[in-house]
Amino acid sequence: MRKIIHIDMDAFYASVEQRDNPELRGKPVAVGGSSKRGVVASASYEARRFGVRSAMPSLTAQRLCPGIIFVKSRFGVYREVSNQIRAIFFDYTDLVEPLSLDEAYLDVTENKKNLKSAIYIAREIRKRIEAETQLTASAGVSFNKFLAKVASDINKPNGIKVILPEEAETFIEKLPVEKFHGIGKVTAKRMKKMGIHNGLDLKKMSELELVRRFGKSGLHYYKIVRARDDRMVNPNRIRKSIGAERTYFEDLMDLKEMKNKVLYLCQVVFDYMEKKDNYGRTLTLKIKYHDFKVITRSRTFGGEIRKLDDMETAAIQLLQENFVEGDRIRLLGLAVSNLSKEQIGGGGVQLEFDF
Repeated sequence: MRKIIHIDMDAFYASVEQRDNPELRGKPVAVGGSSKRGVVASASYEARRFGVRSAMPSLTAQRLCPGIIFVKSRFGVYREVSNQIRAIFFDYTDLVEPLSLDEAYLDVTENKKNLKSAIYIAREIRKRIEAETQLTASAGVSFNKFLAKVASDINKPNGIKVILPEEAETFIEKLPVEKFHGIGKVTAKRMKKMGIHNGLDLKKMSELELVRRFGKSGLHYYKIVRARDDRMVNPNRIRKSIGAERTYFEDLMDLKEMKNKVLYLCQVVFDYMEKKDNYGRTLTLKIKYHDFKVITRSRTFGGEIRKLDDMETAAIQLLQENFVEGDRIRLLGLAVSNLSKEQIGGGGVQLEFDF
């Protein structure tokens, strides 16, 4: 029986800003740009009470919370704090799997302090984080990654939730499908139309039926609803893509201007591939329109993309093939996947942050 902890910082970016600027404490704060093209990167809990969430357009956040205070992002500071927190994790175990700057899995089944209680370790880590960074974290403790991840969200902010093996079945059966980690909003909505509202409803479906309706994800749903999750805490995750994207202050309507923007993204992504000596074979163009509709178009090469000219030619072709006169585009993105190396880190790397 493994002992897994999921640590999730509370409103991380916004909390750092409130910590560093006492005038912001107790007030609704959003990290991001307040312009009409701005996007909320993080919202304080004071702002969340009004319905403000990360990835929300800034104009929507202003409408929901007229008194919201926008603060420019400082990702260098957030990374420094994240490294400080990660150092605390490594005092207890080397099996640390970061998911982002503000959350990580820890396997403490065997730990450096020879402590038997994962609950005690989680409490100690949270106390140390608060003492050393003046920030709070929430924790989930259980015997697999799925349950630990779900648990960490139960008593936010600044809380802890433990799901013991004997409690897992009842807990999952009562859990609404939208709270299942790995079931997104679209899938949850689809499930509800099928009469699946919670874990018990999901559990009634056979493995064959779930696979037929949801493909490979159906097998995953069949397992997690039965508290089966054999995924190991992996400190050496595979980096799946290298990408960059830009949100523009004014909609792009001119194809020539769009080409220049795409060429810039090619340079950013290619420079990073060169720097890391990590080249990929699949190029993906992302386009977000003025109405927030998003499309992605990809092209896979026979070998690694090792020439900037090749990347630029393919990216421009993808743009031209999907451009229609009159289109208004608010965001362009470019990513390279099928990378040659296994890298330590999350599921990808984002090179540009525009808020």
